[in-house]
Amino acid sequence: MFDFRSDTLTQPTDEMFKIMQEASRGDDVYGEDDSVRQLEAHVARLTGHEAGLFCASGTMTNQLAFRASLLTPPASVLCDKRSHVYRYEAGGLAAHSSLTVYPVRADTNHGHHITVRDIEQEFVVDDGDAHMAPTRLISLENTLDGTVMPLKEVQAIGRFARENKVLLHLDGARIWNAAIAQGCDLKELTKEFNSVSLCVSKGIGAPIGSVLVGSTELIKKARHFRKMFGGGWRQAGGLAAVAHWCIDHVWPTMRETHELAKYLAHGLETFGGGAKIYIPVETNMVFMDLAGSGIRLSELSRRLEEKGIKIGNKDAPETQTQVRLVLHWQINRKAVDDFVAVVKDMASKATSSATTGAPPNQKVYGSHLTSYDRK
Repeated sequence: MFDFRSDTLTQPTDEMFKIMQEASRGDDVYGEDDSVRQLEAHVARLTGHEAGLFCASGTMTNQLAFRASLLTPPASVLCDKRSHVYRYEAGGLAAHSSLTVYPVRADTNHGHHITVRDIEQEFVVDDGDAHMAPTRLISLENTLDGTVMPLKEVQAIGRFARENKVLLHLDGARIWNAAIAQGCDLKELTKEFNSVSLCVSKGIGAPIGSVLVGSTELIKKARHFRKMFGGGWRQAGGLAAVAHWCIDHVWPTMRETHELAKYLAHGLETFGGGAKIYIPVETNMVFMDLAGSGIRLSELSRRLEEKGIKIGNKDAPETQTQVRLVLHWQINRKAVDDFVAVVKDMASKATSSATTGAPPNQKVYGSHLTSYDRK
């Protein structure tokens, strides 16, 4: 089964289990596992930061970054209104760190990414106004919906943060993809930030985990809070060793994954009978809208599953026309060709039905953005 729902749904290989068997077996809570320490040091070096902390999830590493920054209320954080830390982390910013969130709209760049101008419009100056929660931290996400924030914009926001004496955090769950897409050193995309969260279970393909990097002092505090949150884990060496292997072996394959995503998008728009790609395909994500194609999303899901392809959405209502497709290292060219062939066949039949006056496959009520798994 080729799973297009998310790049978190890759499956551990036999080789990964062999790596786990050979990994160290110390206790990470006591800081005594060599494989964990090696992974943390490796990712810190790759990003140009002093230290790292291996954790169970990207939500945890994001939340630890905010909490370890020890922002004292009243304080606020600025982030893109579409960002994971704002929409998909169960209100953790408020619950864990007592932070007010001011979501930022990407108005000045046609919705692609937020800019310094967008941030300036929401920035709360610490001028003594008792009614306000001053901005203490700016959080960026790269990639966001598969799109890459340009390096020049990252650098401009970094300068703005330093000039205004606020911290800068990066939710870099898929920063690996951004570095490959831009053809630049990972350090170039991470050095502006006080803290960076990097997921190893998404495009990197490891079974579980994320790494938080930052200064030695920040990571020391984050380790303390990780224990307080119940996130300290014991013999995590096997997971760390696999993550290390995936960084070295899976990360370099992302360029092919990105090209395959563009190939899929081209095929869907060419043969989809009106299907459209509504977000630019810059890395491994394809956002497809079936409105106007005559194809019902629930029926497409069932037909694809017969071909060994999973997109979920078998219970999607007739009004749902949009779907997110995520490619990863365990999806091959044949799976993409099979995907396009199913869409082409369904679009052809929908067109034929419309021509003969037969009932169409789908009643279209208008395109709308549906929620999807951001994990």
